[in-house]
Amino acid sequence: MSKAKEKWYQRGSAPYEHVTPALTIAKYVLLVLIFIVSVGPFLWQLSTAFKGASEDIYKFPPDLMPSAPTLANFAEVARRIPIWDYGMHSLIVAVASVITNAIFATMAGYALACMNFRFKKVIMGLFLSTLLLPGEVTLTSQFLTVRGLGLDNTLAGVWLPGAIGAMNVLLMAVSCRMIPRDILDAAVIDGASTYQRLRYVVWPNVRGMVSVVALFSFIGAWDDFLWPLVVLNDPEKYTLTVGMQYLQSNFGQNPRVVAAGTVIALVPIIIIFATMQRYFFKGVEEGAVKG
Repeated sequence: MSKAKEKWYQRGSAPYEHVTPALTIAKYVLLVLIFIVSVGPFLWQLSTAFKGASEDIYKFPPDLMPSAPTLANFAEVARRIPIWDYGMHSLIVAVASVITNAIFATMAGYALACMNFRFKKVIMGLFLSTLLLPGEVTLTSQFLTVRGLGLDNTLAGVWLPGAIGAMNVLLMAVSCRMIPRDILDAAVIDGASTYQRLRYVVWPNVRGMVSVVALFSFIGAWDDFLWPLVVLNDPEKYTLTVGMQYLQSNFGQNPRVVAAGTVIALVPIIIIFATMQRYFFKGVEEGAVKG
Protein backbone atom coordinates (compact mmCIF):
# COMPACT_ATOMS: atom_id res chain seq x y z
CA MET A 1 0.00 0.00 0.00
CA SER A 2 1.36 3.43 -0.96
CA LYS A 3 2.10 6.11 1.63
CA ALA A 4 -0.73 8.29 0.29
CA LYS A 5 -3.25 5.50 0.75
CA GLU A 6 -1.88 4.75 4.23
CA LYS A 7 -2.51 8.39 5.15
CA TRP A 8 -6.09 8.18 3.99
CA TYR A 9 -6.75 5.01 5.94
CA GLN A 10 -5.06 6.43 9.04
CA ARG A 11 -7.44 9.38 8.91
CA GLY A 12 -10.40 7.05 8.68
CA SER A 13 -11.39 8.17 5.17
CA ALA A 14 -11.55 6.25 1.94
CA PRO A 15 -9.24 7.31 -0.90
CA TYR A 16 -10.76 9.60 -3.50
CA GLU A 17 -10.66 6.89 -6.18
CA HIS A 18 -12.89 4.66 -4.03
CA VAL A 19 -15.81 7.12 -4.19
CA THR A 20 -18.56 5.29 -6.07
CA PRO A 21 -20.86 6.89 -8.67
CA ALA A 22 -23.84 6.22 -6.40
CA LEU A 23 -22.18 8.18 -3.58
CA THR A 24 -21.44 11.07 -5.95
CA ILE A 25 -25.06 11.14 -7.16
CA ALA A 26 -26.36 11.06 -3.59
CA LYS A 27 -24.05 13.96 -2.68
CA TYR A 28 -25.32 16.17 -5.48
CA VAL A 29 -28.95 15.22 -4.82
CA LEU A 30 -28.48 16.27 -1.20
CA LEU A 31 -26.88 19.56 -2.29
CA VAL A 32 -29.80 20.27 -4.63
CA LEU A 33 -32.32 19.55 -1.85
CA ILE A 34 -30.47 21.87 0.55
CA PHE A 35 -30.38 24.56 -2.14
CA ILE A 36 -34.14 24.24 -2.74
CA VAL A 37 -34.98 24.39 0.98
CA SER A 38 -32.67 27.31 1.78
CA VAL A 39 -32.77 29.43 -1.38
CA GLY A 40 -36.19 28.44 -2.76
CA PRO A 41 -38.28 30.58 -0.37
CA PHE A 42 -36.14 33.63 -1.09
CA LEU A 43 -36.50 33.19 -4.85
CA TRP A 44 -40.26 32.80 -4.46
CA GLN A 45 -40.41 35.96 -2.32
CA LEU A 46 -38.31 37.87 -4.84
CA SER A 47 -40.51 36.72 -7.69
CA THR A 48 -43.66 37.69 -5.80
CA ALA A 49 -42.33 41.19 -5.22
CA PHE A 50 -42.14 41.81 -8.97
CA LYS A 51 -45.48 40.25 -9.92
CA GLY A 52 -48.53 42.29 -10.81
CA ALA A 53 -52.05 41.87 -9.45
CA SER A 54 -53.12 39.74 -12.42
CA GLU A 55 -50.54 36.99 -11.77
CA ASP A 56 -51.25 33.99 -9.56
CA ILE A 57 -48.62 33.86 -6.83
CA TYR A 58 -50.00 30.64 -5.31
CA LYS A 59 -49.60 28.54 -8.43
CA PHE A 60 -47.80 25.22 -7.96
CA PRO A 61 -45.19 24.74 -9.16
CA PRO A 62 -44.62 28.50 -8.89
CA ASP A 63 -43.53 30.63 -11.80
CA LEU A 64 -40.32 32.23 -10.62
CA MET A 65 -40.16 34.50 -13.65
CA PRO A 66 -42.92 37.14 -13.62
CA SER A 67 -44.73 37.37 -16.94
CA ALA A 68 -44.99 41.15 -16.63
CA PRO A 69 -42.42 42.43 -14.08
CA THR A 70 -43.41 45.62 -12.30
CA LEU A 71 -41.95 47.96 -9.68
CA ALA A 72 -45.38 49.09 -8.53
CA ASN A 73 -45.17 47.00 -5.35
CA PHE A 74 -41.94 48.72 -4.29
CA ALA A 75 -43.44 52.12 -5.05
CA GLU A 76 -46.44 51.22 -2.90
CA VAL A 77 -44.16 50.33 0.00
CA ALA A 78 -42.38 53.69 -0.26
CA ARG A 79 -45.73 55.48 -0.49
CA ARG A 80 -47.31 53.86 2.55
CA ILE A 81 -44.42 53.96 5.06
CA PRO A 82 -41.41 56.30 5.51
CA ILE A 83 -39.07 53.56 4.43
CA TRP A 84 -36.00 55.79 4.18
CA ASP A 85 -36.44 57.06 7.74
CA TYR A 86 -36.99 53.56 9.10
CA GLY A 87 -34.01 52.28 7.15
CA MET A 88 -31.82 55.05 8.55
CA HIS A 89 -32.90 54.19 12.09
CA SER A 90 -31.98 50.54 11.52
CA LEU A 91 -28.66 51.57 9.99
CA ILE A 92 -27.79 53.78 12.97
CA VAL A 93 -28.48 50.95 15.44
CA ALA A 94 -26.65 48.39 13.31
CA VAL A 95 -23.53 50.52 12.79
CA ALA A 96 -23.39 51.42 16.49
CA SER A 97 -23.64 47.72 17.38
CA VAL A 98 -20.83 46.86 14.95
CA ILE A 99 -18.52 49.51 16.42
CA THR A 100 -19.10 48.65 20.07
CA ASN A 101 -18.93 44.89 19.51
CA ALA A 102 -15.74 45.15 17.46
CA ILE A 103 -14.01 47.27 20.12
CA PHE A 104 -15.33 45.95 23.42
CA ALA A 105 -15.63 42.29 22.42
CA THR A 106 -11.96 42.39 21.38
CA MET A 107 -10.95 43.93 24.71
CA ALA A 108 -13.05 41.50 26.73
CA GLY A 109 -11.88 38.53 24.66
CA TYR A 110 -8.26 39.52 25.19
CA ALA A 111 -8.82 39.86 28.94
CA LEU A 112 -10.46 36.43 29.20
CA ALA A 113 -7.89 34.70 27.02
CA CYS A 114 -4.58 36.35 27.86
CA MET A 115 -4.85 38.00 31.27
CA ASN A 116 -4.99 36.51 34.75
CA PHE A 117 -7.37 37.93 37.35
CA ARG A 118 -9.59 36.73 40.17
CA PHE A 119 -12.85 34.93 39.36
CA LYS A 120 -11.80 34.53 35.73
CA LYS A 121 -13.38 31.06 35.50
CA VAL A 122 -16.57 32.32 37.15
CA ILE A 123 -16.89 35.13 34.61
CA MET A 124 -16.25 32.72 31.75
CA GLY A 125 -18.94 30.44 33.14
CA LEU A 126 -21.39 33.35 33.31
CA PHE A 127 -20.70 34.17 29.68
CA LEU A 128 -21.31 30.56 28.68
CA SER A 129 -24.49 30.35 30.77
CA THR A 130 -26.01 33.34 29.01
CA LEU A 131 -25.82 31.44 25.73
CA LEU A 132 -28.17 28.81 27.14
CA LEU A 133 -30.93 31.32 27.81
CA PRO A 134 -33.27 32.48 25.05
CA GLY A 135 -33.53 36.23 24.64
CA GLU A 136 -37.15 36.27 25.79
CA VAL A 137 -36.09 35.22 29.30
CA THR A 138 -34.18 38.45 29.92
CA LEU A 139 -36.57 40.68 27.98
CA THR A 140 -38.34 42.07 31.05
CA SER A 141 -35.15 42.80 32.99
CA GLN A 142 -33.60 44.48 29.96
CA PHE A 143 -36.64 46.66 29.45
CA LEU A 144 -36.69 47.70 33.12
CA THR A 145 -32.99 48.55 32.92
CA VAL A 146 -33.42 50.61 29.77
CA ARG A 147 -36.44 52.40 31.21
CA GLY A 148 -34.58 53.08 34.44
CA LEU A 149 -31.85 54.76 32.41
CA GLY A 150 -34.45 56.89 30.65
CA LEU A 151 -33.68 55.33 27.26
CA ASP A 152 -37.05 53.80 26.50
CA ASN A 153 -38.55 54.91 23.19
CA THR A 154 -35.08 55.89 21.91
CA LEU A 155 -32.70 54.33 19.39
CA ALA A 156 -30.06 54.26 22.14
CA GLY A 157 -32.36 51.96 24.10
CA VAL A 158 -32.66 49.69 21.07
CA TRP A 159 -28.88 49.57 20.69
CA LEU A 160 -27.80 49.19 24.33
CA PRO A 161 -28.57 45.48 25.02
CA GLY A 162 -26.73 44.49 21.86
CA ALA A 163 -23.77 46.81 22.39
CA ILE A 164 -21.65 43.79 23.30
CA GLY A 165 -22.73 40.19 22.83
CA ALA A 166 -21.59 37.25 24.93
CA MET A 167 -21.07 35.10 21.83
CA ASN A 168 -18.89 37.79 20.27
CA VAL A 169 -16.75 37.98 23.40
CA LEU A 170 -16.25 34.22 23.37
CA LEU A 171 -15.36 34.26 19.67
CA MET A 172 -12.74 36.92 20.28
CA ALA A 173 -11.44 35.03 23.33
CA VAL A 174 -10.90 31.92 21.19
CA SER A 175 -9.14 34.00 18.55
CA CYS A 176 -6.91 35.72 21.12
CA ARG A 177 -6.03 32.36 22.66
CA MET A 178 -4.50 31.32 19.33
CA ILE A 179 -1.82 34.00 19.66
CA PRO A 180 1.44 32.39 20.91
CA ARG A 181 2.10 33.32 24.47
CA ASP A 182 5.77 33.97 23.69
CA ILE A 183 4.85 36.93 21.48
CA LEU A 184 2.77 38.55 24.22
CA ASP A 185 5.47 37.89 26.83
CA ALA A 186 8.08 39.46 24.55
CA ALA A 187 5.89 42.56 24.20
CA VAL A 188 5.61 42.79 28.00
CA ILE A 189 9.40 42.46 28.39
CA ASP A 190 9.87 45.25 25.84
CA GLY A 191 7.70 47.48 28.01
CA ALA A 192 4.53 47.51 25.89
CA SER A 193 1.44 48.66 27.72
CA THR A 194 -1.89 46.83 27.53
CA TYR A 195 -3.11 49.24 24.86
CA GLN A 196 0.09 48.76 22.83
CA ARG A 197 -0.23 44.98 23.04
CA LEU A 198 -3.81 45.23 21.84
CA ARG A 199 -2.94 47.67 19.06
CA TYR A 200 0.28 46.17 17.70
CA VAL A 201 0.16 42.48 18.66
CA VAL A 202 -3.42 41.35 19.17
CA TRP A 203 -5.30 43.41 16.59
CA PRO A 204 -3.25 42.37 13.50
CA ASN A 205 -3.88 38.71 14.35
CA VAL A 206 -7.60 38.88 15.13
CA ARG A 207 -8.81 41.20 12.35
CA GLY A 208 -10.36 38.26 10.52
CA MET A 209 -12.42 37.24 13.53
CA VAL A 210 -13.38 40.88 14.12
CA SER A 211 -14.92 40.91 10.64
CA VAL A 212 -16.99 37.85 11.61
CA VAL A 213 -18.14 39.60 14.80
CA ALA A 214 -18.93 42.76 12.84
CA LEU A 215 -21.01 40.85 10.29
CA PHE A 216 -22.95 38.94 12.95
CA SER A 217 -23.54 42.15 14.89
CA PHE A 218 -24.84 44.00 11.85
CA ILE A 219 -27.20 41.22 10.79
CA GLY A 220 -28.47 40.71 14.34
CA ALA A 221 -29.17 44.41 14.88
CA TRP A 222 -30.70 44.94 11.43
CA ASP A 223 -33.01 41.92 11.62
CA ASP A 224 -34.06 42.35 15.25
CA PHE A 225 -37.81 42.78 15.59
CA LEU A 226 -38.98 41.88 19.08
CA TRP A 227 -36.71 44.19 21.10
CA PRO A 228 -37.33 47.37 19.04
CA LEU A 229 -41.05 46.58 19.16
CA VAL A 230 -40.91 46.47 22.97
CA VAL A 231 -38.76 49.58 23.45
CA LEU A 232 -40.24 51.90 20.83
CA ASN A 233 -43.79 53.25 21.02
CA ASP A 234 -43.45 56.23 18.70
CA PRO A 235 -44.02 55.19 15.04
CA GLU A 236 -41.70 57.95 13.88
CA LYS A 237 -38.78 56.19 15.63
CA TYR A 238 -39.46 52.67 14.37
CA THR A 239 -36.74 50.60 12.79
CA LEU A 240 -37.29 49.02 9.40
CA THR A 241 -38.34 45.57 10.64
CA VAL A 242 -40.93 47.04 12.99
CA GLY A 243 -42.20 49.53 10.42
CA MET A 244 -42.74 46.73 7.91
CA GLN A 245 -45.59 45.47 10.07
CA TYR A 246 -47.69 48.32 8.71
CA LEU A 247 -47.59 46.52 5.37
CA GLN A 248 -48.92 43.36 6.96
CA SER A 249 -51.79 45.16 8.68
CA ASN A 250 -52.74 47.52 5.89
CA PHE A 251 -52.19 45.07 3.06
CA GLY A 252 -53.11 41.72 4.54
CA GLN A 253 -54.75 40.71 1.25
CA ASN A 254 -51.82 41.89 -0.89
CA PRO A 255 -48.78 39.69 -0.19
CA ARG A 256 -46.99 41.23 -3.18
CA VAL A 257 -46.44 44.48 -1.27
CA VAL A 258 -45.34 42.56 1.82
CA ALA A 259 -42.86 40.61 -0.32
CA ALA A 260 -41.54 43.87 -1.80
CA GLY A 261 -40.97 45.27 1.69
CA THR A 262 -39.15 42.09 2.73
CA VAL A 263 -36.86 42.31 -0.29
CA ILE A 264 -36.08 45.95 0.50
CA ALA A 265 -35.11 44.96 4.06
CA LEU A 266 -32.85 42.17 2.77
CA VAL A 267 -30.92 44.29 0.28
CA PRO A 268 -28.48 45.87 2.82
CA ILE A 269 -27.67 42.46 4.32
CA ILE A 270 -26.97 40.99 0.89
CA ILE A 271 -24.72 43.94 0.02
CA ILE A 272 -22.83 43.76 3.32
CA PHE A 273 -22.25 40.01 3.04
CA ALA A 274 -21.25 40.23 -0.63
CA THR A 275 -18.63 42.88 0.13
CA MET A 276 -17.34 41.25 3.33
CA GLN A 277 -17.50 37.56 2.49
CA ARG A 278 -13.76 37.43 1.76
CA TYR A 279 -12.96 38.73 5.24
CA PHE A 280 -15.71 36.59 6.78
CA PHE A 281 -14.32 33.29 5.48
CA LYS A 282 -10.81 34.41 6.28
CA GLY A 283 -11.88 35.03 9.86
CA VAL A 284 -13.59 31.65 10.11
CA GLU A 285 -10.48 29.86 8.87
CA GLU A 286 -8.11 31.96 10.94
CA GLY A 287 -6.45 29.85 13.58
CA ALA A 288 -2.85 30.89 13.99
CA VAL A 289 -0.49 33.82 13.87
CA LYS A 290 1.19 34.36 10.52
CA GLY A 291 4.92 34.70 10.75
